[in-house]
This record gives sequence, C-alpha cells and structure tokens, in this order.
Amino acid sequence: MKIAKEFNWEMGHRLPEHFGKCKNIHGHSYKMLVEIEGDVMENGMVMDYYHLKDVIEPLVEKMDHAFLVYHEDETVIEFLEKMNSKRVVVNFQSTVENITGFFLTEIKNAKLPSNIRKVKVRVCETPDDYAEDEIVLNR
Repeated sequence: MKIAKEFNWEMGHRLPEHFGKCKNIHGHSYKMLVEIEGDVMENGMVMDYYHLKDVIEPLVEKMDHAFLVYHEDETVIEFLEKMNSKRVVVNFQSTVENITGFFLTEIKNAKLPSNIRKVKVRVCETPDDYAEDEIVLNR
C-alpha cells in the first residue's frame, strides 16, 4: 500500500556554472510529494500522516524562505552573512535533482516505522518540471 503527503516552501538559489538565467540569484515555490510504501499496520494505516509530517516538516522548515547555497560559492555566502539572511550551505549544486537526493537521504535516515519498505520523493521546482527518485529500505 502507498500513501503520500505534499509539502511546499519558498527558497532561493543559483547555479553559478549554468549557461543561462539560472546562474543568477532567483527563487522558486517548491512542492514536494513524499510517497511511502509498506504494509498496513493493525491500526489500519501504513503510517499516520501526523507522524510523516513530524519527519518531513523540520526539513522543509529549514529550507523555507532560505537561500540554498553551494559551499564553494564564497561570494554568495559572504553576501548572505553580511545581510544576516537565512541560508542552508550544502556540499552540492542546488539543482532540483540534488535537492531531491538530499531530501531522500534525510528521510531515509529518519526514524520510520519498520513496516515501510520504499520511499519516493518528487520535488517540483516549477509547475512544469520536477525530479523524482526513490529508495528501497533494507529491513
């Protein structure tokens, strides 16, 4: 059985090595769909949606209204520090593919019920594009 929950946040970023407009500082209204698959437990649920929200919401809150910046982008990091702006410094370029992988890894490392077998994450950067990946949990 599968269940899913949607999460939304606003976040800025840039891709300094990009050939087009994305090399500029800009932002998106992100949407993420987290889908989990597992056996239905005795309580009739795969996982309580409140528990799923408790796992995901702190990750989303960390990103919401922040600037996601690659740790080697020293110019932007310095600017954000001077502006005392909310930022999340990461060791990857802030592509939607890498953001998806980041969330998937964080969710994998969270305490999920033992009946969960698979987690899929889809991150939409705009209304018409997304990246998606999944992991199978070894249990």
